[in-house]
Amino acid sequence: MWATRSGFSWRLLLFSCVFLESLSQDFVGQTQFICTSVPKDVDICAATLQNSVPGEDLKTTVMQLRETVLQQKETIINQKETIRELTSKLARCESQSGGVEPGDARPGGRRKEAGTKNTMGDVSRGPAETLTQLSQTLQSLKQRLENLEQFSRSNNSVQTNSLKDLLQSKIDDLEKQVLSRVNSIEEGKPGLRNETEQRGRVESTLTSLHQRITDLEKGQRENRPLDKFQLTFPLRTNYMYAKVKKSLPEMYALTVCMWLKSNASPGVGTPFSYAVPGQANELVLIEWGNNPMEILINDKVAKLPFLINDGKWHHICITWTTRDGVWEAYQDGVKRGGGENLAPYHPIKPQGLLILGQEQDTYGGGFDATQAFVGDLANFHIWDRKLSEGEIYNLATCSSKAQVGNVFAWMETNLDIYGGASKWTFEACRHLN
Repeated sequence: MWATRSGFSWRLLLFSCVFLESLSQDFVGQTQFICTSVPKDVDICAATLQNSVPGEDLKTTVMQLRETVLQQKETIINQKETIRELTSKLARCESQSGGVEPGDARPGGRRKEAGTKNTMGDVSRGPAETLTQLSQTLQSLKQRLENLEQFSRSNNSVQTNSLKDLLQSKIDDLEKQVLSRVNSIEEGKPGLRNETEQRGRVESTLTSLHQRITDLEKGQRENRPLDKFQLTFPLRTNYMYAKVKKSLPEMYALTVCMWLKSNASPGVGTPFSYAVPGQANELVLIEWGNNPMEILINDKVAKLPFLINDGKWHHICITWTTRDGVWEAYQDGVKRGGGENLAPYHPIKPQGLLILGQEQDTYGGGFDATQAFVGDLANFHIWDRKLSEGEIYNLATCSSKAQVGNVFAWMETNLDIYGGASKWTFEACRHLN
């Protein structure tokens, strides 16, 4: 009987070794199995544990496994970084070939549905749009020259006339260059390869003309009141703007009024923006893309019922009080709408920076050419109270009873102008007569 049991045990042991050897084929590399005889009255699991790998070997094995996992994790991270870099390069290649760059989101809760952020200069545009912008600039220069001509006739200035003739000659030369580019586009000439170079020369000449005309206009300042002027932003850039020299005080109510003229599309851009440390959208007026004009206070938005991009002068006013965030909007002396819950119980913070013509993404900077104001701006005033409808009507009709802002008043001495934004004589009511 014992021999029978002993033979059975050895057959079982032999079968186990053969079975384990077959399992070893499922592992990669060489694997060795050790068969140990176990008395029939001893628990197999206990015997296995007694003959298992010692504790130090277990610790070494765990450390090796951990090191392997960390190496694999590092490899995965490197691969992800490589994929991200390749994806970015592919996107740039596609945008360059298609003429569209991927848009970026606006911080601070503002959305950016279309277009791209261009912080390097003018908004990128095709030949046809470039020609349109150049034509508008030339027209602006001509209009300023006409003003200078009227001034010179009334003052009989020989020097002004000679400089005007020189500038007129320069403008004629520029018009010939524009016409040449039109013909080049229509005929598909290879000269278009140098379009960037040509555009650089033309814009350099335009900048020089702007500076010469500005110098001429400076001679008129002694003959006009300091508030009879307008700012002109002929192009959508990120470098034309005016900076108010002093900050705003803390305000629990306000009224802001101005004259605007623009035919820009889509959107006239940003007539003004006020930023404080930690909040770039403390007080902003903007009409961007296909959105209606908006007023932002502490980054809270109210849509305004203004329609002003018809190329005509319009007078607009917005009033606001911190109590319940009540606001009203006036165009050309008439109330067009209102609402509440616009940043209620939030006072306008002091020690900020007020910029005309650009929207600030950061305090004092981060200008986006696609959101720049294009057109003319004049008689910009701010009060720390809500004006009445009668007071606003007096402003819109240029009444002798019209008041000036007690927080900011429209005076040349209160502004610093940058980037070629021009400044010349403006009579607020001349177009109404």
